Amino acid sequence: MRFNPLASFAAGILLATAISSAAYFSVKSEASKAPVKTTEKETVTSVQPSEAEMIADLESSGYIVQTVEEYDKKVKEAKAKEEKATEDKDKEKDKEVVYRVVINVTDGMTSIDVGKMLVKAKIVDDAFKFSKAVEKKKVENKLRPGSYEVDSDMSQDDVIAAIFK
Repeated sequence: MRFNPLASFAAGILLATAISSAAYFSVKSEASKAPVKTTEKETVTSVQPSEAEMIADLESSGYIVQTVEEYDKKVKEAKAKEEKATEDKDKEKDKEVVYRVVINVTDGMTSIDVGKMLVKAKIVDDAFKFSKAVEKKKVENKLRPGSYEVDSDMSQDDVIAAIFK
């Protein structure tokens, strides 16, 4: 018989694989049955950052940090500005423009037509509401052709009384 080194090498590999497999499977089954005990000790130490560090961290994140006194001062300033703006608006309202207009009523006009003319002249806000107020007073049939002078200081009842005689 001839000695074949390649066949001997293959037989050695096969034998080593068989022994390794037997050892692997026998050890694995025993290891899975045994309880595993591990102990970990974790210590947490909390370090409180200083006030300066907290402020710096917040400001770097885009926040504005201010004391209670600074906040109260800014709130008071804002309220003062708002009150001043309200007073300025009230003064402007006191200087309100008065519109005076002459309304020419012709044959065939209705209360809604007169209301539309008054809306254009900025005497009343809504022509339909004006027409309803005329109907409520039951004077819609008393509209006569002519020229009537009204202004924005007059109440709606005064305007109706001036035009519907």
